[in-house]
Amino acid sequence: MSGFFTAIVEAVYAFFGIIDPLCGPVGIFKLFAGNTLLACGDAGWGDEIAFGFLVTGALAVATLPVGLAMGFFIALAKQSEEKSLRLAADIYTTLFRGLPELLTLFIVYYGLQILVQNLMTAIGYQGTVEINAFAAGMVALGVVFSAYCSEVLLSAFKAIPRGQYEAGYALGLHHGRTMQLIVLPQLIRVALPGLGNLWMALLKDTALVSVVGLPDILRQTSVAARVTKQAFEFYAIACLLFLILAFLSSLIFSWIESWAKRSEAAR
Repeated sequence: MSGFFTAIVEAVYAFFGIIDPLCGPVGIFKLFAGNTLLACGDAGWGDEIAFGFLVTGALAVATLPVGLAMGFFIALAKQSEEKSLRLAADIYTTLFRGLPELLTLFIVYYGLQILVQNLMTAIGYQGTVEINAFAAGMVALGVVFSAYCSEVLLSAFKAIPRGQYEAGYALGLHHGRTMQLIVLPQLIRVALPGLGNLWMALLKDTALVSVVGLPDILRQTSVAARVTKQAFEFYAIACLLFLILAFLSSLIFSWIESWAKRSEAAR
């Protein structure tokens, strides 16, 4: 399993390395920081920080669909007529909204590793099982994101009038088609602002994964700061890179919101 995730991560890194905005063919560090500590190659720390930037972006992007899918089904469970489903969903959201994100990461990274090791030992496997740090971070951040996402989506579901469902049924659509054609487009439009806020929180939470060895922005700049004794400069660079990701994200979400509300503008 670890090898599978490692192969996926390496493929993602190789793809995005071609369009690396920091140390790529037209990267900022390569063009403007060739004679500084941010130089790419052996002369500076540009390659390491560029790799951390890529890891942070890849982790957030990989976690988003996982958290959205889980959050959607949890929101459906919360409004189910089955009492056991509602109870399970409530326990899930209470648990993962109540636990600190760092503690959740430790439970997934260390606890899951122990669990899998014990299971493999029970069936006769004597080797060592290691959980990929990227996969552990994706799972830990995904479950936390899904817990908050489910509340946002639940509120969006409640904001859609019951008459919208009845209109779909009146047109002869079954429940699944009604959800797909009538409810989901409205759900996305209503939930977008809340999901945008959760995405910003997810971007910041990716820094937590540095404690389990994932070479993200924070870990790479921390190593550079310790080696060079230039802590302020490198942590300032980390701040700038996170702000760049946040700024680009805000532009993308603004465009998505405008696209989602295009029918309202037409009227």
